[in-house]
Amino acid sequence: MSAQPFVIDRIYNAPADRVWQAITDNNKMKEWYFDLPDFKPVVGFEFTFNGGSKEKTYVHKCRVTEVIEGKKLSHTWTYEGYDGYSEVTWELFPQGDKTKVVLTHTGLETFPPLKDFAIESFTKGWTHIVGTSLKEYVEK
Repeated sequence: MSAQPFVIDRIYNAPADRVWQAITDNNKMKEWYFDLPDFKPVVGFEFTFNGGSKEKTYVHKCRVTEVIEGKKLSHTWTYEGYDGYSEVTWELFPQGDKTKVVLTHTGLETFPPLKDFAIESFTKGWTHIVGTSLKEYVEK
């Protein structure tokens, strides 16, 4: 796999503060994202969650690396028991009463060559999460 980051962007019919709350408030995240035991948008905060495919579930181990209140959230993304290191960055760009969201996931090429870690799996997952789940949640 090449060292190309996965990038997806969408414009939501929702103000940036609503989108920010959706991606940083653990109770809200449970409604559209993963069921995280705990989450705080604080640099250094470590969190885990389970996710994967129908065939296998993986423990995701993450640590918040950057927070710019209302604008940017970055965290690591690794898998317990597997090599590889990646980082996810959410960026929000207010556009009047709408918000442009850009998600960038770097380091995907560092994971083992398994089907669940293939770019196609991340593309499918992030496209659903950013393109459908979060969009529907903040626009309701």
